[in-house]
Amino acid sequence: MGDAVILTPALKALKMQQPDIDLHVLVASEIAPLLENIPWIDKVWAMPRKRGKAKLLKSIPFIKALRKEQFDQCIDFGGNDRGALLSLLCGAPIRIGGVNNNKPKFIQRACYTQMVNNKKTDITYFDLHFRLLSARGIKRPQTLALEIACNPLFANAAAELLPNKAIICHIATSQPKKDWPITHWKKLNYLAQQAGLTIVFSSGINNREQQLLADLKMIAPEAKILPPISDLNLFLNVLKISRLVVAGDTGPLHFASGLGVPILGIFAVENSISQIAPIYKKNQIIASTNCSCTEKFASLDYCVQTESCMASIKPEAVFLKLQNILNNNIN
Repeated sequence: MGDAVILTPALKALKMQQPDIDLHVLVASEIAPLLENIPWIDKVWAMPRKRGKAKLLKSIPFIKALRKEQFDQCIDFGGNDRGALLSLLCGAPIRIGGVNNNKPKFIQRACYTQMVNNKKTDITYFDLHFRLLSARGIKRPQTLALEIACNPLFANAAAELLPNKAIICHIATSQPKKDWPITHWKKLNYLAQQAGLTIVFSSGINNREQQLLADLKMIAPEAKILPPISDLNLFLNVLKISRLVVAGDTGPLHFASGLGVPILGIFAVENSISQIAPIYKKNQIIASTNCSCTEKFASLDYCVQTESCMASIKPEAVFLKLQNILNNNIN
C-alpha cells in the first residue's frame, strides 16, 4: 500500500505535463481507496485479487472491461509477472515496463513493446518511476510530494475514534527489522504524557502487528490503543484528523504525508534511508546511519545484529523532534 502512495508524484507529473490524457490507474482492490478520491486521476480500476494466488478465469470480466477502453498506452510500474501480463491483456498497442537486468524474462519480452532498465541500485524509488516515465518524455519535477485524498463520508466515524488533537504512533511495519522497539514506544508515551500530549497507538490488523499492540499494553497499561480498523477509508480519515503521525517506514506514514498531515518518520534500515526517506524534508524524519542490513542481509525481514539500527534511535531524540514539529505546526 505504501508503494501506491509513493507512486503519486510520478502519476501527477504525468498528468500535469500531459494534461490532455485520460489517466487510469489499475491497482489491487484493497489499495483503491488510496487513489480513487484524487481529483486528477480520471479513473481507478480496482482489481479483485488474493496475494500470491493467480485466478485468471475469474478476472476475465474485469479484463474485458479494460479492453473496451481501448487504451493507447500502458505503463507497468509494478514490474512483476502479473503486471506484465495485464499490460498485454489490456490491449494497449504501446506497453512500457521496467526490467531489472539486461536479460528480460520471457514474459516481459512477450508482454512489453518497450523495456526500460529499471535495475534497483542506490537510487530512490522515485528515480525508478521517472526512469520509466522518461519513455513518454516526462521530466522529473524539482520538488516531489506525496498526494492522496480520503472519502469525507467517513469523517464523522473517524472523529468518534480519535481524541481531539491526538498524536498517532503507528508501531508496526511490513518488516520486523524496521519496527522501532516496543520499549522505546513506551518511553516516548511517558515523555509525551509528562508534556501533556495525547498519544494513541495503532497497528495493522494482522496477528503479528496486533500482537505488538498487546505487548505494548502489557508493559504500558496506560497507553491508549486505537481499535483495529479494517476499512481503509475509515483509517485514512482517522489519520487525516490526527495532530501528527509518528511511524517507521510503513504505509500509514506515507498515507499521512499524502493527506497533508505532519509526520515524523523513524528511519534506520539502509534501504529505507536511501530509497524512501529522500521524499521527506530533514525536519520530518529522524535517521540513524549504522545499518548493517546490506548486500546479502538486505532482504532479511529480521535484523541479525545484537542491537538493531532502529534501537539505536533513542526515545528522547524522537520526542525532541516531535516537539519541534508540533511547535512549527501549531493547530
